Amino acid sequence: MKSVATLLLVGMLILWTELPTGSAWSCPPVHITCAMVNPPNHCYTDRHCPRHKKCCPSFCGRRCLSQQPFLSYG
Repeated sequence: MKSVATLLLVGMLILWTELPTGSAWSCPPVHITCAMVNPPNHCYTDRHCPRHKKCCPSFCGRRCLSQQPFLSYG
């Protein structure tokens, strides 16, 4: 019985960590590749970032980025 409860709890935690954080924007594309073999990551998931920022791949490791302002031309 304990193993079933533990398995259920672990499954719920995995699902909870995969839920979206409420941000509808996506990370910008990366066009430059870092020459470093294992670049440092400043974050691993969006939960490691301050509010309204996302953990995105950058040209050299992952970092917390803010959404770029929408520019309208007209």
